Amino acid sequence: MPRGRCVICFVFTHAFLHCRLHFLLDFGVAFLYCIDCKSPTKYRNQEEKQVTNMKKRIAAALTSATLTIGLTIPTMAAETSGEPIRVSSYKGSILEMGERSGLIIGPSGTDYSVTSSDPDTVAVEQVQTFWVAVAKAEGSAEITASNSVGDHGTVTLTVGSASPAAPEAPTSGDSASLTDNLEIRQEMIRLINQTRKANGVLELPVNEALMNAAQACSNRRYTWHHAPEEGQAAAEAGYPYGFGDNLTVFTGTVDAAQHAVDNWINSPGHFQTMIDPRCDCIGVGVTQYDGITYCYMFVGIPNSVNFYT
Repeated sequence: MPRGRCVICFVFTHAFLHCRLHFLLDFGVAFLYCIDCKSPTKYRNQEEKQVTNMKKRIAAALTSATLTIGLTIPTMAAETSGEPIRVSSYKGSILEMGERSGLIIGPSGTDYSVTSSDPDTVAVEQVQTFWVAVAKAEGSAEITASNSVGDHGTVTLTVGSASPAAPEAPTSGDSASLTDNLEIRQEMIRLINQTRKANGVLELPVNEALMNAAQACSNRRYTWHHAPEEGQAAAEAGYPYGFGDNLTVFTGTVDAAQHAVDNWINSPGHFQTMIDPRCDCIGVGVTQYDGITYCYMFVGIPNSVNFYT
C-alpha cells in the first residue's frame, strides 16, 4: 500500500487509509495530508500555530507549482515538433526564365505559408494544396516555408536566361517529357512521405536526378522490372549511387497517385522498399497512355553501388 508524508504534519502514513491524496506527479511523488490534520487543531502556543500555518502555505505553493509545470510541459511539446522543415524544388535550384517548378515541403500533414524574398525574380503560387515556384527574371530569391508556430525552412532558387533550344533527337510518338504529370508526381511523393512518417522513418527530399530517371523509365511503359535499363537510367540522369525502385501499372487515370501508393502498401516487398530507413532521397515518374497508368518510384541509397553503370 502506498505511503506518503503529510505536507502538514510531515508524518509518514498510508495514503489510502489515513491520508487524502492532494496531488500525484507522474514520477510517483504524492502530496498528502492527514485526515486528523483537517480537524480543528489546538495549538500549545502561538509559535506552533505559525509553524503549522507556514507548512500549509508551503504545501499550497508546491501544489500550485506542480500543477503549472504539469499543464505547461505538454503544451510546449505539442507546439514544437523538433523536426526541421525541409524545402526543395522539383527541377533543382537553378531554373530558366518562365520555368515553373513544384515545391516539396516536409514534414507532411502540416499547413504551410510560403513566401519569396524577391517575387519579381521568383514568385510563388498555391495551386490547390501545392506550392509552385515561377521563375520571372534573372537573379536569386530565397523561398521560405513556415508553419503555424513559427518554424521555417528555406531554399534558394537561381534564375538564368533561357538556353537556346537544342535540336531535338527523333522520338517516337509515344515519348513524353521528363516534366509531365508533375501534380500527380508531387501528390505521390506526399503520400509516400506520409506513409514513411507513419512508420517511424524520415521523410525524403526530392532528388532531381532520380525524378528524371523514374520518369524516363515510366515513359518506356514497362510492365515489369528491367534492372539493367533502370540502373542505366539512374546513372545517365546523374545519380551516383545504388537505389531501390518500385513499379506499378494499372488501368485508369483517376486518383493515380493514391492508387499507386495503395498498390505498394499492399505488397510487402514494395512496402519495405518504400519505408527503407537507409534511403535519403526520392524521385517518381508517372506516364498515362491509352487509359493505362505507369508509375515508378526510385529511392536513393547513399554510399551504395549501382552495378549497371
